[in-house]
Amino acid sequence: MSDVHCPARILVSRHGETEYEAEEMGIAGGSLSTLGRAQARQLGERLRSQRVAGVFCSELSRSVQTAEIAAGVLGLPVRVRERLQEFAVGDYLGKPYDPVFFHQVLGSWLKGDLEPGVPGGETGQEVVDRVMPVLEGIADDFRGETVLVVTHGGVILALFGLLAPGSPYAPTHEDDVPNAASYLFERDADGWRVTGAG
Repeated sequence: MSDVHCPARILVSRHGETEYEAEEMGIAGGSLSTLGRAQARQLGERLRSQRVAGVFCSELSRSVQTAEIAAGVLGLPVRVRERLQEFAVGDYLGKPYDPVFFHQVLGSWLKGDLEPGVPGGETGQEVVDRVMPVLEGIADDFRGETVLVVTHGGVILALFGLLAPGSPYAPTHEDDVPNAASYLFERDADGWRVTGAG
């Protein structure tokens, strides 16, 4: 039973390492590599002592697979939430990844500037505008409890930009969100804060 006087603890994790069918950017979810599956199991093992009460994920297959493997270790079902997906790549759909462009955009998000975005896709502000209501709902339903939310690197960077730019727990740069890494976001009556990473 949840404790209304204690914060909800939301462990936001990136999915495991993923293999994609094509080098061009797409909307498909990809599939976990052998290493990615091992990372997902390790994520579940790391959380065994956390008394996790629920597992959520985006609808993209790499996120679902990660959540299902971790949840299997924890003995929990998985609940999918559509608005937790990675940022939309817009005009870059079907094109090769442009590291110069995306590093600039994602680096801005991490520093707290959520206005930059992908042409035809999403800004950082649009990402957090769809993700935060999901996290708020989970926090309301799991007061005083711990929940795992499996999402994507760009989403995590945008969340830090919104809630805790410059946090000692934040990634150091836009490429510093390891597969299956998790970040502890807590929400109580005073709002959101970041209290750990692992």
